[in-house]
Amino acid sequence: MATYLVGDLQGCLHELEQLLAEVGFSPSRDQLWLTGDLVARGPDSLGCLRRIAALGNAATTVLGNHDLHLLAVANGIGRPKAADRIDDILQAADGADLLYWLRHQPLLAEHEGHGFVMTHAGIPPQWSLEQARRAARRAEAELQSPQYRQRLAQMYGDEPGRWREDLDELEQLRYTINAFTRMRLCHPDGRLDFGYKATLAEAPPTLRPWYELRGQYQDPPLVFGHWAALEGRCDIAGIHALDTGCVWGGSLTLLCWDSGERRSTPCPAYA
Repeated sequence: MATYLVGDLQGCLHELEQLLAEVGFSPSRDQLWLTGDLVARGPDSLGCLRRIAALGNAATTVLGNHDLHLLAVANGIGRPKAADRIDDILQAADGADLLYWLRHQPLLAEHEGHGFVMTHAGIPPQWSLEQARRAARRAEAELQSPQYRQRLAQMYGDEPGRWREDLDELEQLRYTINAFTRMRLCHPDGRLDFGYKATLAEAPPTLRPWYELRGQYQDPPLVFGHWAALEGRCDIAGIHALDTGCVWGGSLTLLCWDSGERRSTPCPAYA
């Protein structure tokens, strides 16, 4: 039995299948964990949803920002972005079932045996792991509730940028979703910044990666995607970046947790 972790798919099913074939993945024996953003810019978002959903308990994925945006678009809340390729999902006979399945995926997942924690974008500096767990469960409950359409509509916006316990319910929901699915850089006080998305080398000196500001916590291994500009590189022990820009002409990366081996397959620039 092996546990494999894969970065953002973004609709790149062919590349996923290549990697799974290389390692001889078997859902009856192995586990597949994915960092979210199953859909959006690649050629087969519908195929990615079908493939991962069909794996049942053999697959675990967390929600990414593109996954949530798909849910909003499907419910008449958001507008598709120019580069999105999601029409086939919205028109598919099984589309409603797939969207229901997607909406019931977690924002934060933990592997009981290996002890690692996975979210799409990371864990903000202000939260301990226990705080992150509580916030994730509250937000997941809202997204899975009968009021989920309202919650999808209320998730958009960059504020509040800093967590406070006295934030109202909707502010807490928006902060939680932003932290788990959109975060990259933070101000030294932990306030989230969404204005910069490129490489660390060119980042403003007043901003730092979220994972550099978590020194006060003794975290288990943390696994995230979302930040393609990192190219899968992170110099903090125990932090594993897996988004290597598959849909942008980079590659799709698979990490075997048991051996530590990484495999990548190149990807055309679909977006």
